[in-house]
Amino acid sequence: MISKSIIPSALFLLLTLHSISANPDEKPILCRGNYHSEADAVKQLKRMAETYSNLDEWKARKQKVKEQILKGAKLFPLPKKTPLKPIIRNKREYDGYSVESAAIEAFPGYYVYGNLYRPLGKKGPHAGILCPHGHARGPRGGRLRPDQQQRCATLARMGAVVFSYDMIGYGDSEKHGWNHRHPQALTLQTWSSIRVIDFLQSLDDVDNDRIGVTGCSGGGTQTFLVTALDDRVKVSAPIVMVSAHFFGGCHCESGMPIHKTSALETNNAEIAALAAPRPLLLVSVGGDWTKNTPLVEFPYIRNVFKLYNKAQQTENAHFPNQQHGYQYLKRQAMYPFMVKHLKLDNRGVYDRQTELYDESKNALESIEQMRVFDASFPMPKHALKPGSKIDYR
Repeated sequence: MISKSIIPSALFLLLTLHSISANPDEKPILCRGNYHSEADAVKQLKRMAETYSNLDEWKARKQKVKEQILKGAKLFPLPKKTPLKPIIRNKREYDGYSVESAAIEAFPGYYVYGNLYRPLGKKGPHAGILCPHGHARGPRGGRLRPDQQQRCATLARMGAVVFSYDMIGYGDSEKHGWNHRHPQALTLQTWSSIRVIDFLQSLDDVDNDRIGVTGCSGGGTQTFLVTALDDRVKVSAPIVMVSAHFFGGCHCESGMPIHKTSALETNNAEIAALAAPRPLLLVSVGGDWTKNTPLVEFPYIRNVFKLYNKAQQTENAHFPNQQHGYQYLKRQAMYPFMVKHLKLDNRGVYDRQTELYDESKNALESIEQMRVFDASFPMPKHALKPGSKIDYR
């Protein structure tokens, strides 16, 4: 064990980073779902908090956690970025915003499908916001859900360029034959989010220094993972997902060893804390695994922000009588946070009398409208076959 007291902090950081690699022959340790109890989660947070007492020590731990996520997700070192070859088509105009169907190639031939929402009548450049989705199924599941459309449209009406995109095996990805049980799901979705930032920053009407991300449930996991791994994210709002005792119920969240190795333990509360000192909003409810957020996860995260003297940059909106999801009240909690920290223009959307954000002017599109490829615009011939193993090394 190296004593921190006898070496300079910079050298300690270097030695710490050098020593964090887990044994490559170690059997993966997976923290799935309710991996441990709520009481054990409190104890784990206490153990983790004892590993640092100042900002330099936290930054060293932050780098360790970040590297463990990348290694566990098989993204270390990061893959080479290949041309996105964006396809943007079928523009529809509504009251204060437009929607286009869009796709990018996260890897050659591997498409990320979505919808691009843009402001109309507002001067740019605009903030860019990623909107990943959760695991809700059905004909209008994923990014096709009304609640997803509502938040994207409202953010666009306030001056943001928003990209709402499919998880693997959802929406257009499912239509074209991909299954969410793909063994590389966590890898593909995490890398796809990083490439979505590249896509937004490639657009002439996006301000590269104002990138935000918000998603619910499994989209909340994608939100705090991409925020932890990519400093280009300036504002994040993971909704009903940040929990110290629940690690995500899907293999795309907890099916790879990102949380625990013989060298280091972490949980989703600490991963969310890697956002510090960038603005972070936690939205939690009494009806799911985020029920303890005000008393457990949020204090831990706020203490990390305090190390930067930025405690005011993180907030928790808790709804004790609400259930899991990104329903109206939770969107109402997210909107002012994004307005404040991404400098959006809420004129014509925010009602000062009701103190609510008006969603009545949003148009809910049909599934057919939202598709990227159709009979008139078929899938490119070089697209990978569904289920292909992606070789990105």
